[in-house]
Amino acid sequence: MLRIGLRMLRFRKGGFAATFIALFFGAALVMACGGLLETGVRTEVAPQRLAEAQLIVTGDQTYQLPKRDPNDEEEDTESATLAERVRLDRSLIDTVRAVPGVARAIGDASFPIALLHDGKPVGAQPVGHPWASAELAPYRIVAGTPPARPGEVVLEAPAQVGDRVDVLVRGAPEHLTVTGIAAPAHPIGQPAAFFSDADVQRLAARVDAIGVLAAPGTDLGALRDRLGEALRGTPATILTGTDRGLAEFPEALRSSEGLIALAAVIGGFSIMVAMFVVASTLGLSIQHRYRELALLRAIGTTPRQLRRMVLGEALAVSIVATGLACVPGVLLGGWLFDRLAGLGVVPGVVEFHQGFVPIIVGIGSGLLTALVAGYVAARKAGAARPTEALADAEIQRRWVSPVRIVGAALCFGGGIALAIVTMTVFEGPIAASTAGPSVMLWAVGLAMIAPGLTRLMIAVLRWPVRAVTGLAGHLAVLNARARTARLAAAVTPIMLATGIATANLYLQTTQSHAAEAAFTQSLRADAVLSSTTGGGLAPGLADRVRALPGVAGASEFVTSTGFVARPHDDTVGEDGWPLQGISADGVTASSAVEVTAGRLTDLRGDTVALPAGALGRGVGDTITLKLGDGAVLDVRVVALFTGTPGFEKMLLPVELLAAHTTLGLPTQILVAAAPGAQLAEALAGLVAGVPGVAVADRATLTAAYAEQQDIQASVNYLMVGMIMAYTAISVVNTLVMATARRRREFGLQRLTGSTRGQVLRMMSVEAVLVAAIGIVLGTLVSTTTLVPFSLVVSGTPVPHGPLWIYLAVVGTAGLLTMVATVLPTWFTTRTRPAEAAVSA
Repeated sequence: MLRIGLRMLRFRKGGFAATFIALFFGAALVMACGGLLETGVRTEVAPQRLAEAQLIVTGDQTYQLPKRDPNDEEEDTESATLAERVRLDRSLIDTVRAVPGVARAIGDASFPIALLHDGKPVGAQPVGHPWASAELAPYRIVAGTPPARPGEVVLEAPAQVGDRVDVLVRGAPEHLTVTGIAAPAHPIGQPAAFFSDADVQRLAARVDAIGVLAAPGTDLGALRDRLGEALRGTPATILTGTDRGLAEFPEALRSSEGLIALAAVIGGFSIMVAMFVVASTLGLSIQHRYRELALLRAIGTTPRQLRRMVLGEALAVSIVATGLACVPGVLLGGWLFDRLAGLGVVPGVVEFHQGFVPIIVGIGSGLLTALVAGYVAARKAGAARPTEALADAEIQRRWVSPVRIVGAALCFGGGIALAIVTMTVFEGPIAASTAGPSVMLWAVGLAMIAPGLTRLMIAVLRWPVRAVTGLAGHLAVLNARARTARLAAAVTPIMLATGIATANLYLQTTQSHAAEAAFTQSLRADAVLSSTTGGGLAPGLADRVRALPGVAGASEFVTSTGFVARPHDDTVGEDGWPLQGISADGVTASSAVEVTAGRLTDLRGDTVALPAGALGRGVGDTITLKLGDGAVLDVRVVALFTGTPGFEKMLLPVELLAAHTTLGLPTQILVAAAPGAQLAEALAGLVAGVPGVAVADRATLTAAYAEQQDIQASVNYLMVGMIMAYTAISVVNTLVMATARRRREFGLQRLTGSTRGQVLRMMSVEAVLVAAIGIVLGTLVSTTTLVPFSLVVSGTPVPHGPLWIYLAVVGTAGLLTMVATVLPTWFTTRTRPAEAAVSA
């Protein structure tokens, strides 16, 4: 039977080509997501400045979340990635140096600097390091001498020995002398500036990493074990091989978590869509061959043989399609990774990997999809009665089955359950986590009963269609009523495309609107001072701002992420609590936080302000925080405030929080004006004498935050766009196949008196019917997801976002339907009616 099925490929090229296309693009998309997933899991970053070190000791960026019961050894714990660089005490350099097998141990520290010209930052901004760490790249002196005393620096070209340069370090300008010019032995992404040991110890109290040069003949595995024993009880980890680059770029670890989650979600969603599309395409192909399969039954073919033939055909097509998808899958994965790196989702230093595992997964998912879809189609083919071969089996009248009814009921039940969970369990943006499953459940459920819904929609639309389009509409409605099941197969991909696109696009716009609203609600500042070099603001600048006439208050501002070590907290998981550092002096004038207990002006020393009801703690209680750099602090609650659901945060003194960030300094100063005061001129005069500082108004600050949200939105749009492109291909694929198979019908219609133009007009009306039904059902699918989400996030059932998004989705679906229906009809009707009527 398999041999017969393969021979029939020559005569059923259209149906098999449609299945091939669906599997080919589906497998390529899954392989691409698999490559992103592998890249996130491996997180390989080639070392640059520390490339000569065989082992690197650096701060451990991972944090094991506390157990609910510390004595329960069987309880699983999650790990999280700390938001700031975890630095090490300088004393550990001597500890490492004393381990047997270590020839040299060299500490490396880093701090951002900016070269100034006429008091303004110029050129690419280097990073400051101790000269001793130059050996780890290695760098070599090409002119001059290394820095030996305070005030000396070694730069890369085009600087010259003896130059006097102004450098902005930790927000303050310093005057340095260039004693040497250095060049790396291999290309390094960011320029470096090397300082004397005395200056480095003044500017960076702790080290980022310790490069280890092993003695000749030392076994690195054994040396790593000895180092681990010597460093037990310290926040240090030992990196070797390709992991060494993480010591230079720890932000790659945090980005890898997002990449893994993104790839897993999109990959899983792609597999669900692919199974849906392939099953629909293969099912439609079997419908077109129903008469042929019934004839096979009539000549003695058993149901088992028929099922084996259909499964064999599906497997043969899937093997070819998934095999050919390997190359475009790899290319698509690399292209997606480059786009994500360009958007800042992952650092550009992370190396993209797509080995054999994603390819095997892509091929396996394609084969599994084909087998599942083929099995469903084969069962239906095996059920054909031999007597049906004597009648015209082109029109399928019966579509209701227990499997469809039960399947639809389960899907609708799951969709309703997710809606209830969304509205009762989740708060804020996390409610979007139910969106993907909800859309697919409602789409599959409606697809199960699509023939019945299509018949109902045709009954509703037939009179308006006939009244507007006349004879063409009358013929289209008659065809649609007679071919309900076949028409439903064309409606399904349009419903899926409309539902997925509308739901995901408006989910993102609603979420962005809610985030911006939460940001502006807590902001009272009329102006903001920011660092333009990324190096932070100098201490004392906020006091100078407060002394300006017309300033009602000014608060330094810094952000980070932390965790609650005690009491047990399971509300935020591995994402952690957003932390904001603010100044007690001026906070009431620059922040719109509504205090319900205590006072924000008491935020001094080791204190914290919590959202009301968080952790079950009140004013005067103590909690233990794990800050972004791994420090553990006991802080006293001095205030409670009303938090925005889903956007809760903790407030800490800016001096406390800034000291535990990578920069170690506040990054902004929020300024509130006194009633009637104009601050623009005064602030502009102040920052004119402060290098690396810019002033912006409230609108600029809000726009900058919106731009950050747009970056995340761009990522979601990119991923949704990939799925939508695949779904759009399936729409065209299905409609072209469905239309091209009606060649005989068109020939008979023309032999009975219809002109070619009438056939084209009839199919145009039918395309409008198909598009309208698919769009209505797709809108229903998206509504079931958007309404619960919008109620949770913004308190209204109507999602936020411009109307043109929906109009664009509807217009694209309609245009695709029209082109994919009318164009094949035009090609098909070029054949003479008599020839078309006798064709199979």
